[in-house]
Amino acid sequence: MAPFSRSNLDTVKFIPYLDGDKFKQKETEMTNAVFPGRFTASIEGDVVVFLIGSRLNRLRSLPRMLRVGRQMTRMQSELMAQPDRGCLHTENFFGRVTLSVQYWRDFESLERYARAADAEHLGAWREFNRLVRDSGDIGIWHETYLVPAGSYETVYGNMPAFGLARAGTHMAAERHSTAASRAGRESQEPAPVEAY
Repeated sequence: MAPFSRSNLDTVKFIPYLDGDKFKQKETEMTNAVFPGRFTASIEGDVVVFLIGSRLNRLRSLPRMLRVGRQMTRMQSELMAQPDRGCLHTENFFGRVTLSVQYWRDFESLERYARAADAEHLGAWREFNRLVRDSGDIGIWHETYLVPAGSYETVYGNMPAFGLARAGTHMAAERHSTAASRAGRESQEPAPVEAY
């Protein structure tokens, strides 16, 4: 990997968030579990899609950014070990801007976890505020989407189970299904490209 510089910062992948063995295991799971063809996802009831991430604003704070990443890894490990907290699945993407896509059973579970004194998040939130809140070196953001039952559409082509398909049910898509039909919308228009 090239040394860090301002010119290549946007392409740097911050894989150190995962230790070597965990990363190799994740990489193997992802490459070995490809489902050929077209698939879709289904989930029972409402779902909350929570996007959260951070942005490295100043290169000098890379060590702090890695610390934030390790805290997120601990939180997600805790959530996957304790499914009763309501987090159904997470997907993570790393770079100058990190992104974690999380699927939650309901908003109340997400809010309860964020404030729980016995969980990893509250301590990490306080530490972030103490270390970098006022410096501007690292940005942090989140977006929350409350999705009513059936108000989504998905398609996955030649992919491992991913996103909502990992949080809910991964299933074959009908050959002639379109985005409109999967979203429950009336459409007389055939798909402009033949499905595989």
